[in-house]
Amino acid sequence: MKMQRRGVSTAAFAAVLVVIVVIVMAAVVVSSKSTTTSMSSSSATSTSSSQGAPLVSYSADAYATEVTALLNGFSSSTAVQVAPVKSGGSTADASAIKAGAPDDVFVSASLGATSSQYLGNLTANWAIEFATDQLVLAYSNSTTQTAATTNIIGLSSTAIKSNATSDWNDFFTALVGGTVKVGISAPAQDPAGLRAWLALEAAGYLYSGGNQQAYVSALLSNKDNVTAASAADLVAPLQAGDIQFLFTYRSAAISNELNYIALDSHVNLGTPSLGPFYSQFSYADSAGVTQGGPIAICVTVPLSAVNTAEALRFVQYVVQNAKSLSTFGLVPLTPSLLYESMPPPAAIQQLITQGLVANNGALL
Repeated sequence: MKMQRRGVSTAAFAAVLVVIVVIVMAAVVVSSKSTTTSMSSSSATSTSSSQGAPLVSYSADAYATEVTALLNGFSSSTAVQVAPVKSGGSTADASAIKAGAPDDVFVSASLGATSSQYLGNLTANWAIEFATDQLVLAYSNSTTQTAATTNIIGLSSTAIKSNATSDWNDFFTALVGGTVKVGISAPAQDPAGLRAWLALEAAGYLYSGGNQQAYVSALLSNKDNVTAASAADLVAPLQAGDIQFLFTYRSAAISNELNYIALDSHVNLGTPSLGPFYSQFSYADSAGVTQGGPIAICVTVPLSAVNTAEALRFVQYVVQNAKSLSTFGLVPLTPSLLYESMPPPAAIQQLITQGLVANNGALL
């Protein structure tokens, strides 16, 4: 009997031991799966948050407000961290990037500034134009304090109503006649300044018997043009009354709460379809000769970008949300336009497939 009980006890013990082993093995398997799942989740988290530092951006100073709004919207919708935008004249921005300044995204008021001419070997060889603007002649409340400025503003009102060549000639002749100071930013640093001289050339051609230099020469000979690194730097002098008028973009005039004189579409460089007409005029400086063209607000991702994936996502966001920029006085393009000298990344190709972007030629 003792031997029988002992056999039963041994069998029971063996059965319990088997159960324990099975439980332990199951626990190990579950633990292994849990660990694998945890590692997978960790890996996914790591992939989605691979951004090591905030997205860095440079913007044409005229559009710093708009770019900030886009960056904030992008960050809110994607949780991607963004740094405060850095801004200056587009060509000055490009020079800083080329010299090694950290940058992931470049929003420029000039297509040329995104090319190798200014970015050197850091150009991505593509840029997307997503909006356009127009050149205006801004003035402040301080401007209206003299008879000379009041007369010029009155002449502009007459010209806008009639659109007669003689009335526009009267306006521009008075503007450059030596009675007021006109702000024009440095063309080599800020496309707004270069475009101001192109606009004056176009105006001379249209309103002064085909003489492109009529108003340019008068303004220079009277030494009444005041310059600075960017049009934004001339806003304070305009508000203080140190200068009376400022060539700048309409959106900049609106954001700075300035009054402005609207120029004819053949002069304001704001109509893409008038590109062939604008190209008749050019500006030459130490950087070479620049042909006139429509104002193009564009975005690219320099090859020096660290957060490349996030930068491309931002470009997609800009194209998808360009319509929101109309509240700033800009004219969004539908579709946006791609300029390329070599095929762009897959993220940009995707925008083309979706019909949000259309090819529009080479980036020169």
